[in-house]
Amino acid sequence: MNRRNLILGAGATTLALVGGAGLWRVTRTPQTATKPWALDAKVPADVRLDAFRHAILAPNPHNRQPWLIKLDGSDGATITCDLNRLLPDTDPFSRQILIGFGAFLELARMAAAQRGVRMEMKAFPEGEQQPLLDERPIATLRFVADPGVLRDPLFAAILKRHTNRLVYDANRPVPDAIASQIAGGGHSRDPKLLAAVQTIAMDAMTVEMETSRTNMESVNLMRIGAGEVDANPDGISFSGPKMEALKLAGVIDRTALADPTSTAFKTGVDMQREMCGSIPSLMWITTPGNSRLDQLEAGRRHVRAHLRATLNGVALHPISQALQEYPEMAGHFAKIHQLLGAQGTQRVQMLVRMGYADPVGPSPRWPLETHFRS
Repeated sequence: MNRRNLILGAGATTLALVGGAGLWRVTRTPQTATKPWALDAKVPADVRLDAFRHAILAPNPHNRQPWLIKLDGSDGATITCDLNRLLPDTDPFSRQILIGFGAFLELARMAAAQRGVRMEMKAFPEGEQQPLLDERPIATLRFVADPGVLRDPLFAAILKRHTNRLVYDANRPVPDAIASQIAGGGHSRDPKLLAAVQTIAMDAMTVEMETSRTNMESVNLMRIGAGEVDANPDGISFSGPKMEALKLAGVIDRTALADPTSTAFKTGVDMQREMCGSIPSLMWITTPGNSRLDQLEAGRRHVRAHLRATLNGVALHPISQALQEYPEMAGHFAKIHQLLGAQGTQRVQMLVRMGYADPVGPSPRWPLETHFRS
């Protein structure tokens, strides 16, 4: 009996034994955490609010949702970063955070265009923030009525796009024609390349989990059970009957997940390795350099690829641990860049597995109003 079956068996036993209030606890699901995905049918009169209620659904690292919005006058907005929502251990230069901002801004642009409004953007109007992000604007925006602005066909997929972390069907790679359409760049289903990437991805995930400070960055952001997910609809959420049962049984909590000797930790490593080994097809995003503008562009390209995948019934999931810049990851960082053919100043910004899997629901989101600042 392997560790995964053992831990799931403990949860199933608890589920079978509880009754009354206990049964309610293990069967409940988050009630408010995914409400931002169910957009009110009443469209806001202010196009900026409509744009941003779509933008906050963007994919972003560890679901940190670091977007701060200040409305300027009747047609403008300033976007800054909530510096309390960075990932200093796994993302020390906030490169991945900026990729999330690129996705956020692209969804805002698409939603505005759907209303016949052009979103004009000036990135880093007070200077590019290097080497760390600061309180200066990421972008200033202006929304201008323009009957000629093109509607984006990918807009239809925004509410359906969900990151799928399940194991993918290993016997069903994405056909080359569809993969090319989705990726718009680097992609492959070559068995030799996939095997090499799988090894690096699994080793990189192991490094992240076995390095105390990087693992704790994730553990501290875990929301275990429906109550925690509703109270803090961000970070890494674990909910559903099995997770509630494991929590009730005392099998899983943050202390166990932080302890490399615990069954919960070792099971987590096994499950992560199983997921990282599930790569029937692969795509990656490379930029000419690694400027803040390159990072925003990578986010724009990533969310558009994910929307195209959604329309084609294809699941996507970033496996970019090997691209992170902390010292323990340096060896895998060099290997993956060499393997994917990055030369000179080129930078691989995203590494994403593609395939077919059971559908998943949306990730938790803070309500739009929590992102506004005066």
